[in-house]
Amino acid sequence: MGVIDLNADLGEGDGPWRVEPPADDALLDLVTSANVAAGFHGGDASIMSATCAAALTRGVAVGAHPSYDDREGFGRRPLAVPPDVLRAQVAYQVGALVAVASSVGAQVTHVKPHGALYNAVVHDDEQARAVVEGVLAVDPRLAVLGLPGSRVLAHAAAAGLRTVVEAFVDRGYRADGTLVPRTEPGALVTDPVVAAERAVRLAVDGVVVAVDGTPVHLRPDSLCVHSDTRGAVALAAAVRHGLRQAGVDVRPFAGRLPDEP
Repeated sequence: MGVIDLNADLGEGDGPWRVEPPADDALLDLVTSANVAAGFHGGDASIMSATCAAALTRGVAVGAHPSYDDREGFGRRPLAVPPDVLRAQVAYQVGALVAVASSVGAQVTHVKPHGALYNAVVHDDEQARAVVEGVLAVDPRLAVLGLPGSRVLAHAAAAGLRTVVEAFVDRGYRADGTLVPRTEPGALVTDPVVAAERAVRLAVDGVVVAVDGTPVHLRPDSLCVHSDTRGAVALAAAVRHGLRQAGVDVRPFAGRLPDEP
């Protein structure tokens, strides 16, 4: 039997970028890890607290979801942030969530960059190093999520942090394993049946098909469903059902040893 984590980016609140109202509670009933916005692209102290508390009651692992300082653009606009500033911003956001989570009895287990920052640290060494240094400044026991082969995972591993390879069931892939930009055709997967099929193949075979038909080989520890994708709850439910039917155990990576399948 295979094992996989299912995560979602939560606690981001409402805004013009959403196509549907937030459905965090419903998603928390389906996922095993929650990446909680820490105020720079969405969310606030009250939402952070409520999301951490709701995750705790469901046994869902809590992670920090730091972003560029860009609420207006929902953290999805590339920004030229100096490494020392970015280091401080990441530490600020992760530290804030650690404190808020602790106030409701929850513990932060991991960090996953958001949006444009997530994409930047795939190839940008300076930005990736700054993110890792920001995480280390708060807690060297935290794991870091990222795309396979990304610079942020390389720097995290070199610094002694646990690394977690992530794949997306609701995003299109290019042949090089990077995500199709949201402005291009094929960027989003909104059909629950297709998402479930992708999740099973990723969990069982470690493969996803790129938009040009190329098979991309990954070995993800965690699968992501974005909370702002249209029909996110239906997608997550279909993914959970598909994985269960395929005999894949869905549970938090935070509860497993790094070398456990």
